[in-house]
Amino acid sequence: MDIRTRLIRDATARPQDRRPVNPPIERGTTILLNRSADLFDDSRGPVYGLDGLSAHKALERGIAELEAASHVELAPSGLAAVTIPLTAMLGAGDEVLITDACYGPTRKFCSQTLKRYGVTARYYPPRSTPEEVMALVGEATRLIVLEAPGSLTFEVQDVPGIARLAKARGVATMIDNTYAAGLLFQPLNHGVDISVQALSKYVGGHSDVFGGAVAVNDAGTWRKVRAVIDEMGWYLSPDDAWLALRGLRTLPLRMAQHEAGALEAARWLEEQPEVLKVLHPALPSFPDHAVFKRDFSGSNGLFGVVLKPGLDGDRLIDSLELFGTGVSWGGYESLASPGDRMIARRSLKQDLGGSLVRLHVGLEAPADLISDLRRGLDALGR
Repeated sequence: MDIRTRLIRDATARPQDRRPVNPPIERGTTILLNRSADLFDDSRGPVYGLDGLSAHKALERGIAELEAASHVELAPSGLAAVTIPLTAMLGAGDEVLITDACYGPTRKFCSQTLKRYGVTARYYPPRSTPEEVMALVGEATRLIVLEAPGSLTFEVQDVPGIARLAKARGVATMIDNTYAAGLLFQPLNHGVDISVQALSKYVGGHSDVFGGAVAVNDAGTWRKVRAVIDEMGWYLSPDDAWLALRGLRTLPLRMAQHEAGALEAARWLEEQPEVLKVLHPALPSFPDHAVFKRDFSGSNGLFGVVLKPGLDGDRLIDSLELFGTGVSWGGYESLASPGDRMIARRSLKQDLGGSLVRLHVGLEAPADLISDLRRGLDALGR
């Protein structure tokens, strides 16, 4: 069945008795059981509210459909979805290799928290070939962290190639799959061991929920992830699980609209005299377009714009009226944020040739957004 059907069929499965389409929000802490022995029988279901109740279980099943996963664990934020498997897979003396185009807070966790616990992090250029990545693997390397497309600059790695060579060397792989939301790309089907995403973005879709998900197909890896969640207390609230589940049902429809609007805006921007280049992997002009087309079934609403030298990205952002100024993305609203200061934190310095502005195209009419962008570009010359 089509993914649009699979994400909804759980809601309409015939019940034994009357029930609402959506599961209830169960804000329970204590779960009452029939017998004392049931407290120690995991097969009978949750014994405490933190273990997840109706909305959690429905959301886990939905994310498993998206990610083609046998096991899904929920986290209280997208960052937690990243840090949980890093904590589960790494220990003192280990090393992790990470794409230099990773999500900024991932870098911060590795350089500060993991460093305190004796884990070394090294960063590789995001356009490294699989062979170049593997050339960096040493005896202490236990995990390779990918992100495709990369944060801010949208480089697309050869994920299947890196996963295949890493598996042959006995090194685990993990990918931040938030861009694809599990809908546009299924890393586990391409050999990746762990796929994580921020449910706060496209799955939630309404800029009103925090959450993350960790998806795996190996039972041993799942047990490690689950142990960290249990020991550290990193659980998703029932209200946030319910809100993310609400967004999940309409994800394919919203994503299609985000993609169409962003491509229309990106193609228009490519033709504007103030623009040096547009960083959108679905555009033929993008360096990694062929790899993107091979692995991804589509794109989302997020891309970058590099202005010609001397033009001020902050001024463009401040001149926009329909694009909000904010650092998140994946909601129904359009957003613009500056990228220069964020890419300056990378280990490998990158000169894009001009000021970088990241745009997220929401669900507004593309023609209105393009008119707003034209106003903003006009302001650069004043």
